[in-house]
Amino acid sequence: MIGIVVSGHINFATGMQSAVRAIAGEQEQMAFIDFVESISTDQLEALLRQAAQDVDSGEGVLFLTDIPGGSPCNRAMAIMMDTPNVELIGGVNLPMIANAAFEREGVTLQELVAMLLEIGGSSMQDMRQQLAAAMQSEPELEFEGGL
Repeated sequence: MIGIVVSGHINFATGMQSAVRAIAGEQEQMAFIDFVESISTDQLEALLRQAAQDVDSGEGVLFLTDIPGGSPCNRAMAIMMDTPNVELIGGVNLPMIANAAFEREGVTLQELVAMLLEIGGSSMQDMRQQLAAAMQSEPELEFEGGL
């Protein structure tokens, strides 16, 4: 199973942990690391490195971070650059993280990355546009007496 490390600013990671637990249940080989104001970026990197080691069973590790170019992403990128079988996606959302929990068995690390990128893009929708499309596709309802 691919190991997953989720990280982000302030309580992003632990917030996602709560949501993932509600959706997918408790997850093995999945760590959530918050970058809070009381730790330095060097301490963050040390925590990320340790988390990656903790979740890695030999099938690779995927870092999922909140903001591309932010400190959690940059520090995970440093790990990706010097550690084999590590990938990183910056700018993740809850559908991506929850699906990572469900889809990480039986796929390669690169397949999981591709799948999550597709999910991330398709999960963002203009709901007014979706509603308008649904309203246009429904036939008019006919009422025959009654209330």
